[in-house]
Amino acid sequence: MSKPVKYSPEVRERAVRMVLEHQDGHSSQWAAIESIAGKIGCTAETLRNWVRRAECAGAGGTRASAGQRDPAQGVGVFRPGGARPPLQAMTGFVAEHRDAYGVEPICRVLEIAPSTYYSHAAREADPEARPDRWWRDRALEVEVCRVWDENRQVYGVRKVWKQLLREGWQVARCTVERLMRRLGLRGVIRGKGVKTTVSDKAQPCPLDRVNRQFQAERPNALWVSDFTYVSTWQGMVYVAFVVDVYARRIVGWKASTSMTTDFVLDALEQALHARQREAAGRGRDRAIGGQRG
Repeated sequence: MSKPVKYSPEVRERAVRMVLEHQDGHSSQWAAIESIAGKIGCTAETLRNWVRRAECAGAGGTRASAGQRDPAQGVGVFRPGGARPPLQAMTGFVAEHRDAYGVEPICRVLEIAPSTYYSHAAREADPEARPDRWWRDRALEVEVCRVWDENRQVYGVRKVWKQLLREGWQVARCTVERLMRRLGLRGVIRGKGVKTTVSDKAQPCPLDRVNRQFQAERPNALWVSDFTYVSTWQGMVYVAFVVDVYARRIVGWKASTSMTTDFVLDALEQALHARQREAAGRGRDRAIGGQRG
């Protein structure tokens, strides 16, 4: 009985690379494996196992070494913080940079199997190979755009979805939301924006007493204040608050249905009352900064 032939890692890697790079020129990956196996001198099943191991290693988190970081220069911007982007975005990135770096190195850095990219490329090249979901999305996109245009381009996700249901389309709300996001369609939000800072041009601007240095060495040495608004079913509610810079804690706050000076001063008075005992004797050294200085 003859001993099995042992192939070096270099031969295996080269054979796998040949399969992955030339499989789009064959009717299937198996056809490419059979063609290349005869040139390597191994069986097609052996080469198929090598390809499967390489694909699993590429999808399992194999990281590029320091000398293989050329593709990662673009991927670092493409995946800030290590977040995994959508598959559509990754395959598009591979297609854009494959001539410069090759498919396999980019897939290794992106942690996807090369066969995933080749399958996607084959579907893009042959419309008949695209999945049913792709065709349904294209049909729904036409209907979504029609409903949005027919209603003066003011409908949001919920109203577009309800209208499609009334017309007999069986579609989920999340699908309508996804398609409208892809198409860049947005509904009109009723109401007008709220302007919380109405400056008097005739009056001088208050001085910045802390020179943008929002740091304190002890409690009650520096307070900062501001106010914002929250939309409710009963109308707008305005909230003023005072923060101790040292403790990073809200020491006083007040809510009101109107923007008046009194409710802002009430928040300050509450802060003074709450910290009066613990800040006794240090009131003269306290600085208070607001949005306008």
